[in-house]
Amino acid sequence: MKTLPAGLQAHFDTGTTTLAWCWRLTRSDGKVFGFTDHDLPLTFDGTTFEPESGFTASEIRTGSDLSVDAQDAEGVLTSATITETDILDGRWDNAEVEIWRVNWQDTSQRVLMRRGAIGQVRRGQVQFVAEMRSLAHVLNQTVGRTFQATCDAALGDARCGVNLNDPAFKGAGTVVTVVGDRSFTVSGLSAFADGWFALGTLTWTAGANAGRKAEVLTHEVGATDVTITLQESPVLAIAVGDTFDIAAGCDKRFETCRDKFANAVNFRGFPHIPGQNTVIRYVAKGDTNTGAVL
Repeated sequence: MKTLPAGLQAHFDTGTTTLAWCWRLTRSDGKVFGFTDHDLPLTFDGTTFEPESGFTASEIRTGSDLSVDAQDAEGVLTSATITETDILDGRWDNAEVEIWRVNWQDTSQRVLMRRGAIGQVRRGQVQFVAEMRSLAHVLNQTVGRTFQATCDAALGDARCGVNLNDPAFKGAGTVVTVVGDRSFTVSGLSAFADGWFALGTLTWTAGANAGRKAEVLTHEVGATDVTITLQESPVLAIAVGDTFDIAAGCDKRFETCRDKFANAVNFRGFPHIPGQNTVIRYVAKGDTNTGAVL
């Protein structure tokens, strides 16, 4: 049962209320946004909540079990801070959400109704529907290490230890020709071997997508040109002259960690565990079960 602050409880007890909903969203890039269904801006805790932003919310649903409670926030793309490009780019995905019930005549009288995160975002031509998941959704995520043959560290993080600022693992290039919506030939990467940046990360430094990151699918070195293909098409079109930084990729195999990065000592997988063929194989005469690595 939620306990209301004394001031807000006294406001309810009057029988006539002046209430509004406020949503505070904190994106993964650290930017904080406030929205309200009131017709004037409201401010508290250092956040100004923008009015008439197109946000309308469904009812708050709460269960007694550990299932994920969800609420939908539906709106039109009228706010300058909610852009179609940012939605497509995933910048609102998994943003932290706080839902407040506020007395708009005195914002010190408020109560936090729900805390969660943005889940699925469905987009139409002029509107969007964002799913707001309760904190119970964290219970569905894998926590801790995974017992698997491949490495479970992120390339370049503290557990991995590889320095991606090393010139051997980092390059800069410029788009020369656009081959498709996610493929293009580049200059500036001729010194790197074929496939060196496959499964790596590309960060656009100039052009329509400047500041955005993309995952690299393939890096092909041909006789006369170098071609980069991304996992997904960028939100905005790639253009000749766009520049980028690119970091080497890793396929999480022990051989790659050892030979490409000379980092076998920090490999975070279990390369010698038996595979599925070993688990499901049947007994056969002549098998040598000595306990050695298979």
